[in-house]
Amino acid sequence: MQMIHDAGVVRLEVQDAVAILIIDNPPVNAGSTAVRAGILACLAKTADLDLAGVVILGGGRTFIAGSDIREFGAPLAAPELPQVIAAIEDSPHPVCAAIHGAALGGGFELALGCDLRIAAPDAVMGLPEVTLGMVPGAGGTQRLPRLTGIADAIDLVCSGRRVKAPEALRLGMIDALAQSSEVQDLIVAAISAIREAPHKRRLRQETMPAVDIAALRAVEEKALRRGKGRPNVAEAIALVKLSAEVPSEEALAKERASFQSFRLQEEAFALRHLFFAERAATRIDGLNAEPAAISRVGLVGGGTMGQGICRAVLAAGLPVTLVERDAEARDKAQDAIGQALDGAVAKGRLDADSAVHRKALLTASDDMADLADCDLVIEAVFEDMAVKKELFTTLDGILKPGAILATNTSYLDIDDMADGIARAAEIVGLHFFSPADIMKLLEVVRAKNSSDRALATALAFAKTLGKQPVVARVAEGFIGNRIYAAYRRHAEYLVEEGASPEQVDRAATDFGFAMGPFAVGDMSGLDIAWQMRKRQAETRDPATRYVDIPDRLCEAGRFGRKTGGGYYDYDAGKPQPSETATRIIHEARAEKGITPRAFTTQEVQDRLLGAILNEAALVLSEGVAARPGDIDVTLVHGYGFPRWRGGPLWWASGQPVERVATMTDATASAAGAGFATAEVETVLAPMRADRQEIEQRKSGHA
Repeated sequence: MQMIHDAGVVRLEVQDAVAILIIDNPPVNAGSTAVRAGILACLAKTADLDLAGVVILGGGRTFIAGSDIREFGAPLAAPELPQVIAAIEDSPHPVCAAIHGAALGGGFELALGCDLRIAAPDAVMGLPEVTLGMVPGAGGTQRLPRLTGIADAIDLVCSGRRVKAPEALRLGMIDALAQSSEVQDLIVAAISAIREAPHKRRLRQETMPAVDIAALRAVEEKALRRGKGRPNVAEAIALVKLSAEVPSEEALAKERASFQSFRLQEEAFALRHLFFAERAATRIDGLNAEPAAISRVGLVGGGTMGQGICRAVLAAGLPVTLVERDAEARDKAQDAIGQALDGAVAKGRLDADSAVHRKALLTASDDMADLADCDLVIEAVFEDMAVKKELFTTLDGILKPGAILATNTSYLDIDDMADGIARAAEIVGLHFFSPADIMKLLEVVRAKNSSDRALATALAFAKTLGKQPVVARVAEGFIGNRIYAAYRRHAEYLVEEGASPEQVDRAATDFGFAMGPFAVGDMSGLDIAWQMRKRQAETRDPATRYVDIPDRLCEAGRFGRKTGGGYYDYDAGKPQPSETATRIIHEARAEKGITPRAFTTQEVQDRLLGAILNEAALVLSEGVAARPGDIDVTLVHGYGFPRWRGGPLWWASGQPVERVATMTDATASAAGAGFATAEVETVLAPMRADRQEIEQRKSGHA
């Protein structure tokens, strides 16, 4: 290749009369101001050259994996992306986007502005702006529907999902696939495409595909339902539909104005906070080790949680050896996993070939010795310390040297569990959330003797499974369950004082929680927390407030959905207010001499949130969680906290100091003696400072 121009993060070379514009802005070629300016400068150099066309290529391992998200919270510097795309459209030469790695957000919008799009077979592309509280702002809602049709464009834009190259080809998002993922093959394919179609194709001016009204209506309803009423989702739908209603210049201007408005709203800042918190949560400061290779995973325990973990590992393409206590339990677990996979096929969530492949990866056994060749073994047996310690001792003598041993315990002390085990350095916690193949959160628990290698392996395993890891230190309930237990206790206080379970749940969902605490308890099983409370009974401070309503429900055999009743009745399948639960609640109040009082929705929400904030601050002060962002990620991904609020700590940092103090004071007052009060404002102070900087940047003063 012949070097023509070097614009820093973008350079221009020529090969076989085709200009190759290479973006080199590691690690992910984010479309920063410098990248945008560099593309314009290099395009200008091509204008007077005798060329067959121009190829835009990402240097390193990816195309443009999105815009520089940090720029979205401030006035955007020139040149803005629409100006760059306009220059591509105005180029006298056909321009081809050669996509490898990822073309996301502004990166895919730039590709849509090109005349042609060629992708490596393993490339992915998409428009994730809606998941960040915004809408596409550089033509994504206008050019994409001209390739895919309006219905598919609405689904792609509103879901923000990453589309693999073969599906993208089928949908019309790209024109062809390269023969391999090698960059040189991609360049050859792009040059060939230019020579075979040496003409300009301004996509925004092309005729729209025919519209299937029924399909359009269905995809709109799905997108709105999935978007849970967020205003940017409705706006994204309207913008895509606008592509067929008005001239492209008018529609592009409307899209850009909507993007500029949404990117500076509170919801977008909250989601960007969460975006960076999610990435920070995957790292441990100072960790210095390579992860162990995992070619086979062992799993002990084929109950509900074990089956879910097994399905998650099989979905990642890893072989699993599942061990149960006897042949009957082994066969029952294997059959249940097979039936779940068949059910996914019947519902269209999995293709038949994939189900067959996953079943073939599973080996079920009732002999612990069959775990000897596993690189990672996860125990998911009954939540009892004696049972788990005995199992760890057995496995310590079976597993090969260097194999990682993980526990899925929700509450138990992993340091105690690992005491006396020779491979203590290879022991970690891997706390999955039910259903384990669906829930994205995975708490990686760092025991006192966990080695860097074991932790690095656990984090790499989480990535392989597509999970969002958060690292916790050993503590009762770790991060998530400990905070949620405080939240649930205060929900119980509210009911004991006069609120109904329905009112508390409704207040939680009105705030944005996916479910209320009592509906969640019924779904997961009230007996789980009951066992924990019984285990803690001997060490509980008698002066501490204790609500026995959930114990009474359990004693009456009301464990939730699985027994047909808990806080609610489930005779009709859906939760209904329960006369039996109401009677038990009234009896419990009467025995304590409590006169029930009325609560407003705001009071209920403030008490619940105050409990979360106080416990979160304690978790941070004790070092159980490393960062405030880890709390936000945990509560969003594992406990249904509204994602669009950015997590509890981010949300609280936007509330007046006085309101937060009132909330936590009310929580402390309700709890009474023995309540540990945290320095919540100390935790929130850095986030409040970040918000002040944001306001300055929004105004262009920083």
